[in-house]
Amino acid sequence: MELKGTGFTLRGWKLSDAASLQKHADNINISSNLLDRFPSPYTLEAATNWIKEKLDQSPITNFAIVVDEQVIGVIGLDFRDDVYRKAPLLGYWVSEQYWGKGIMTEAVKLISNYAFANLDIVRIQAGILSKNPASMRVLEKAGFIKEGIMRNAIIKHGEIMDEHIYAMLK
Repeated sequence: MELKGTGFTLRGWKLSDAASLQKHADNINISSNLLDRFPSPYTLEAATNWIKEKLDQSPITNFAIVVDEQVIGVIGLDFRDDVYRKAPLLGYWVSEQYWGKGIMTEAVKLISNYAFANLDIVRIQAGILSKNPASMRVLEKAGFIKEGIMRNAIIKHGEIMDEHIYAMLK
């Protein structure tokens, strides 16, 4: 499964992606905007373990963002249980050297269109840390609507901050 963007591809994972994933993920400016489960430092072992978890996805819900056969980011849907089963969470990051180039906005559009066409969902939701306005802009440009702000909802590196909730409906 591949989704083609302008100058990049979203595709499933290969074990050979580990080195480029590790190289681009090992950046405090990326990890500081993500959940604590994202390792920092990001080791080759962490990259390999991540890829192994994603190799046999059916359907694919987590994609490598690839430029010139190098993984420069990740975008995926995290499915939840119970009453949230049709409203996955969207997560993503792209290598700092690719920030501001429009790749992530287009990737969000591609995965959203793919998800609504192929998965049994009614909503895609994303939570963004208050100190990450660039990611909020990505979602807004991709058609997501800010539904609210959960005040003091997140603790990251000892700092309490708000979480901005964005969503797109089918």
